[in-house]
Amino acid sequence: MEQRTVDTGMPLNSMKLKLKKLKDQVMVITGATSGIGLVTARMAAEQGVKLVLASRNEEALSILEKELKVRGTESAYVVADVSKEEDIDKIAEKAIAEFGGFDTWLNNAAVSIYGYSAEIPIKDMRQLFDINFWGVVYGTRRAIAHYKEKNEPGSIINMGSVVGNRAFPVQSIYSASKHAIRGFTDAVRMELEKEHAPVVLSQIHPARVDTPYTDHATSYINKKPTHKGIVYPPESVAEAILHVAEHPKRDMYVGTQSKFFSIVGMIHPRLTDKIMEINTYPTNYDENTKSPAPEAGNLYEHKEDLYERGNNLGWHRPKSLMVKAKKNPAVTAAAITAGVALTALKCIQLKKI
Repeated sequence: MEQRTVDTGMPLNSMKLKLKKLKDQVMVITGATSGIGLVTARMAAEQGVKLVLASRNEEALSILEKELKVRGTESAYVVADVSKEEDIDKIAEKAIAEFGGFDTWLNNAAVSIYGYSAEIPIKDMRQLFDINFWGVVYGTRRAIAHYKEKNEPGSIINMGSVVGNRAFPVQSIYSASKHAIRGFTDAVRMELEKEHAPVVLSQIHPARVDTPYTDHATSYINKKPTHKGIVYPPESVAEAILHVAEHPKRDMYVGTQSKFFSIVGMIHPRLTDKIMEINTYPTNYDENTKSPAPEAGNLYEHKEDLYERGNNLGWHRPKSLMVKAKKNPAVTAAAITAGVALTALKCIQLKKI
């Protein structure tokens, strides 16, 4: 492979690129048969998006494709393991063969492991990284090549997590994979902008979301993983994904927790350590339910799919105000200004009394 010259000159602002309207788009979704991927596929279909669906579960893919066809949605599916670069190529080739290409590529497929890092088999850690991190790398590179070849702006959306901005205990290797995705995404975005590539590279950062994530997890703890505390609906994440697919954004946070831990963890890292050491353990497990054996997880093979939500015990929020605010910055600014003005007026009135 030949060495290239370093790009010089001023970089492009990729957030100013014009992306197609959703109704005119073809979207690739990995991890399309469960949780966030499944909800995103269904919500995208409602907006007229043509879909290329990928997962390891052929039966679930076939059922989902038939469901979408009944709704009038054009879609195709590919049985793919994102840890294999050749499978990523198969997804892109399917999109090109069926629809002439794609406009948004969502790197969503992921697996999880709960346990103490010193006790989790290295083999399992490598498998998780192959799916969570290398799957994103392969997908991102393939989408970049496609958009450069088309010479037309396209979107890549990489799924991050609150644990990709602030590490959580007993999810150490999952946290590490999401940190790696964030570093990779941010670095590649700058490289693309420097070379004026027609690519918008975005990242979504959800807090805890009510999906089968905990049900599918490989667990080396004897209590069943669950989400307690505040839990957001997968529809809020899908809403964020569909928004950035049409309106370029660098980052979208889903849930106040996600933004909170990102900021506080950076400013007060040691205090955050202590908060998490006290709070994370009891909010990650169901004390009354025994955990399935590690082999029951979906680390090496797919499990039962086509479920949008999981068996989580937390406080289920109906929506994410963070997403609403990011989608409507002018309305949010006006609301804050009005709130400040009303507060100031109230203070003046109280002083007169």
